[in-house]
Amino acid sequence: MKRNIAIVAGGDSSEIVISLKSAEGIYSFLDKDKYNVYIAIVKRNEWAVKLPGGEHTPIDKNDFSFRENGEVKHFDFAYITIHGTPGEDGRLQGYFDMIGMPYSSCGMFVSALTFNKFACNHYLKGFGVNIARSIHLFKGQTVTDEEVVGSLGLPVFVKPNDGGSSFGVTKVKEASAIRPAIEKAFGEGREVVIESFIEGTEVTCGCYKTAEKEVVFPLTEVVTDNEFFDFDAKYNGQVQEITPARISAELTEKVQRETSRIYDILGAKGLIRVDYIIPADGEPKLLEINTTPGMTATSFIPQQVRAAGLDIKDVMTDIIENEFN
Repeated sequence: MKRNIAIVAGGDSSEIVISLKSAEGIYSFLDKDKYNVYIAIVKRNEWAVKLPGGEHTPIDKNDFSFRENGEVKHFDFAYITIHGTPGEDGRLQGYFDMIGMPYSSCGMFVSALTFNKFACNHYLKGFGVNIARSIHLFKGQTVTDEEVVGSLGLPVFVKPNDGGSSFGVTKVKEASAIRPAIEKAFGEGREVVIESFIEGTEVTCGCYKTAEKEVVFPLTEVVTDNEFFDFDAKYNGQVQEITPARISAELTEKVQRETSRIYDILGAKGLIRVDYIIPADGEPKLLEINTTPGMTATSFIPQQVRAAGLDIKDVMTDIIENEFN
């Protein structure tokens, strides 16, 4: 009997368009000889499964079942690829835990922690992970331009604390632009982080572990002519993504070891991707952790899988079957 796999996409944030692209990518990667694969759309007002004919049928939230040709069908596994809430912040993970549905990503607590960039980075700082200096604001809190410049210098990055895909992110070079950047970031989330700029090489490293193996992928170097790795750079081709990264073997191994260590500190599950800046001193600084990384054909993880000489179909199978071992 083939397992029924739900690729869970959609969400309630600006990242829905990326989530739907990732779902199509994962659909193309999964082994159709081994699994019956469906895309399930989860949005605030719609929970539905996309059937092979293109029509949508409602999901029963009591057990995440659906009807196909008049027959009730149940999923055996959920591959979560919602970027943003509720798939990246622990809410969907909590729901699946309650109904007993195995799923691909980190558990509820780890998802919630990593979704809060400030909390996660400062938690990991306690384990010796290098992070940038930053200021954290809740909605309604204020900080003066002078306080920002005095504490962090210029430039700074202003970004939502609980968002992704670079929505609401601004690289600020002048004090007069700090306030508008904060307002922009609050348009995407309830918390804002102002972070010191670190000059260096940006790299990202994917990793997954199962009961039988640990796989840390080659690094990707991110080079963009834009002010930073923004939405256009990520999704409209205004970037060079070089895999493997053009750094020394020693530095590559250092980043890979740190990625594996972070995975274990968090008790992560499934695929994660960890982003870093490597400054001139050669000590990588953590930017953020992605527990539901993008999975389009051109996303970082598929690039790294190819560079490692692996088959993405086998990686997907590893992650699914690990839940049943």
